[in-house]
Amino acid sequence: MGNYRFILSGGGTGGHIYPAIAIANELKKRYPDAKFLFVGAKDRMEMEKVPKAGYEIEGLWITGLQRKLTLKNILFPLKLISSMLRARKIVSRFKPHAVVGTGGFASGPLLRVASGRGIPCVLQEQNSYAGITNKLLKDRVAKICVAYDGMERFFPKDKVVKTGNPVRGDLVEMKQERNEALQYFGLDPEKPTLLVLGGSLGARKINQLIQKELDYLKELGLQLIWQCGKGYFEQYKKYASKDVKVLDFLNRMDHAYTAANMIISRAGAGSVSELCIVGKPVLFIPSPNVAEDHQTKNAEALVAENAALMLKESQLENEFETVFAKLLASNEQQEALSNNIKKLALPDATKHIVDEIEKLLNK
Repeated sequence: MGNYRFILSGGGTGGHIYPAIAIANELKKRYPDAKFLFVGAKDRMEMEKVPKAGYEIEGLWITGLQRKLTLKNILFPLKLISSMLRARKIVSRFKPHAVVGTGGFASGPLLRVASGRGIPCVLQEQNSYAGITNKLLKDRVAKICVAYDGMERFFPKDKVVKTGNPVRGDLVEMKQERNEALQYFGLDPEKPTLLVLGGSLGARKINQLIQKELDYLKELGLQLIWQCGKGYFEQYKKYASKDVKVLDFLNRMDHAYTAANMIISRAGAGSVSELCIVGKPVLFIPSPNVAEDHQTKNAEALVAENAALMLKESQLENEFETVFAKLLASNEQQEALSNNIKKLALPDATKHIVDEIEKLLNK
């Protein structure tokens, strides 16, 4: 039977939305006649990103509980009831054969309703530290697809499958020549290249660090691809030169990864999974402003395997130059980090997740 109907829910950040779209694309490949519906949170970025990817989306009026006492928290019970009622309507009308949640607040009400009606539900947890919505749903779903070892401390052991996180298809097939990639950015093939990634919105602390250390990095003989983010481009574009390419956004991530000898990055789950496939030496600077400090935990999981370096934002002032110079000077360390991070790559994650969904459909 190919006329399946699937609901996918997740959002709030690109890290929840991108995996949901990747899973839908793989399901569509296997079931070309299937119908798809996404459910997100109103006013969040999924309401724009999902239609761009060619899928229909409906929004729930839901936000997370704030840690501080705010007006938003007073509205929370009302939003929750409204979202539960709306989720019931959506499930009754669409009658999905399976529901996939990739984290974020909107997936809570939807998977609660669907699982209550005996519809098989699959969770995908991107981080090494489980998110609050997924922890609340753990007993109600059939399978939980994870990207890290040791997730049994959050979830029932018999439901956990280690699949990895969906990553962009173009990265899995990355085979360009380094010279072609350097030419694309107008860089010198003789010089080592540092790629700086601040995420799609940019990372203030990473940008401030690069601005402060720019002369030092040039003295080390490096050239830079500095993706500073849309919100910071106006402020930092004046630093662009022959050796420093300042970009708000990278349209060709594959070229950027190929050109790089080493990388400085945030440690969101999606970035970590991509960087494992890319296999270059990485220095993670986790964002401390995320739920449950999960970026630090993601980075620590790699540091424990000698697969990456990490500095917290609070350590940058005193330790960055020492740590970075040591990495640049040691081919051995670069090689070890590169080999070890590659071992953690799970390039077929999307296929494995959809295999799990298929098993549930066939039951």
